[in-house]
Amino acid sequence: MDKSRQPADRGSGSADSQIIQCYSHGRVVQMPSLRGRSQELRDKLLKHIAAQAFEPGRAYSEQEVNAALMPVFDDYVALRRYLVESRHLMRDQAGREYRLPVQTPTVQTPTAVPAQG
Repeated sequence: MDKSRQPADRGSGSADSQIIQCYSHGRVVQMPSLRGRSQELRDKLLKHIAAQAFEPGRAYSEQEVNAALMPVFDDYVALRRYLVESRHLMRDQAGREYRLPVQTPTVQTPTAVPAQG
């Protein structure tokens, strides 16, 4: 597909129009509130940021988390807190290590096939 015909992602790295609207030049410029419908968008945005900024299975120090979030949002300390509070980034009890949460695979149960007879 021709690049000129693709909608601009504003540097978000997302194809989701709601997430794209929160970005400008690769930075989050609008953090949705915790009220009403905005809460769903905020959660979706935080999940997106975590997936873009961090690798599964890798441990990060607070300094590494800050360095990853600085280019994304002006108040990177608040963003780190939002990610932890929303459980999109897990912090150990001592606050020294951060990780993406472990994703548990979804197990699909086989559907029963009616017996013929």
